[in-house]
Amino acid sequence: MSILVLGIGNLIMTDDGVGVRVVQRLMDGYRFPGGVTVMDGGTLGLDLLPYLDGVERLLLVDAVETGGPPGTVVRLAGEEIPVAFRTKLSPHQMGLQDLLAVAEFQGSRPAEMVLWGVQPESVELGMELTPAVAAQTDHLVEKVLAELAAWGVTPEPAG
Repeated sequence: MSILVLGIGNLIMTDDGVGVRVVQRLMDGYRFPGGVTVMDGGTLGLDLLPYLDGVERLLLVDAVETGGPPGTVVRLAGEEIPVAFRTKLSPHQMGLQDLLAVAEFQGSRPAEMVLWGVQPESVELGMELTPAVAAQTDHLVEKVLAELAAWGVTPEPAG
């Protein structure tokens, strides 16, 4: 089973960087078994296409427009994911929507996809997450670990 955990976002645009911050915490805090890749996808968009090759399950973490108050956490799966990125918060999300479309066209779209997202408060220039989103990073780490556990993956704590 090939699994890719992909954090998406721009670290210099406040809450847009939440996905990257979550995967950085996962990479720093855990050792993952073979077949599981945890990656900072940043704003790479279509440049991520080679990383999807052979991936059966894709777990994304990103800021996403939920329609709720800042800090609202949401889980989306399958076809809900491309729909969520029709309302773009930042340019990388167009790249992500394109990435999934091209992967499907080439036959390399993962069979199972899950997105854990959080409603941003701000996507302005800045290095820090807003308090509402920062308060959800531990929760998002836990949700990603629980999703992986449901897929039969239990990483070991680092250290």
